[in-house]
Parts: sequence; structure tokens; C-alpha cells
Amino acid sequence: MSDPPPASAAHAHRRAAPRSVPTAVITVSDTRTLETDTGGQRVADLLEGAGHAIASREIVKDAPDEIAAALERALERADVGAVVLTGGTGIAPRDVTPEAVAPLLEREIPGFGELFRMLSFEEIGSAALLSRAIAGLARGVVVFVLPGSRGAVSLAMERLILPELGHLAAEAVKGR
Repeated sequence: MSDPPPASAAHAHRRAAPRSVPTAVITVSDTRTLETDTGGQRVADLLEGAGHAIASREIVKDAPDEIAAALERALERADVGAVVLTGGTGIAPRDVTPEAVAPLLEREIPGFGELFRMLSFEEIGSAALLSRAIAGLARGVVVFVLPGSRGAVSLAMERLILPELGHLAAEAVKGR
């Protein structure tokens, strides 16, 4: 009987990655409150269910300066390894989250948006092209920008973010 194939480098990195990444959750909405924010609550529930701590959670208006300021506050915290923003990623004039976040990113992770739209297409068809979800790195912190719907949040979290969060957070601080 032959030996099993060696574990891939990605599997080895995942095993060495932190099991818990303290994460800031920011909801972008003109109408939601913490009580009615189902998208942000879904992010928090999925993170906690996977063993990640919620470092902070807040709601900000669909205004570029407020979004950028909330992200800055999260990035200034020493205990934050990831930030998940939800909402404001569509194509309506008030959907400005990608524009507010992108200037703060030092590096983009283009595969995130590409994969998210591909997976969305499998679920909702051509409407997936309306999503402007992005991800990147800022000051050693991994940042994700997701749509606000519970379905989109669940898809991104379960299929992309949670399987790689520890690995991404570890890679983001390598050599810093």
C-alpha cells in the first residue's frame, strides 16, 4: 500500500493559521439599527460559530467619509485581525462602500470578488454582476466588503471567508 500524498502547502498553512481571528463588523446602511441589521448579525453569528471573536460591531451611514472613518477606527485597534463590511456594494448612487474602502487598501485580493460573483451567479444568475464585493489588505488586516443581504453574506462567509480567514490573517502580517 502506498503512502498518502503529502499535504499541500495551502493545507499546511491552514493548519498553522490562528484558529480565532478577532474581527470588526461594520454595516453600511442609512436605515438599519443593530436590532434590524440582519446582514451584520449574520456575519457576527457565522464568525462566532466558527470560533472567531467579534472585536467590534457598528452601523454607519452610506457616506464615504463615515465608512472610511469606521474602517480607520477598526484598523487602529491592535486586537483586530480582520474587518468585514456589509452593505453598499451595489450600483445605486448611494452604494459607495467600495469607493470608500479601496483607497485604504494597500493590496487588493482580486480573486475574492471574482469568486464571490461566480458563486453568486450559480445561485442568482446574471444579477450577480451587480455586486461590487472586494477584499484586500490594510495595515496587516484583511478587509472584506460584502453586499448587505443575508443570502450574499452567508455565501461569502461560508464558502470564501471562513475557510480561509485564519490563513489570510496570518499571511497579512507575515514579515511585518
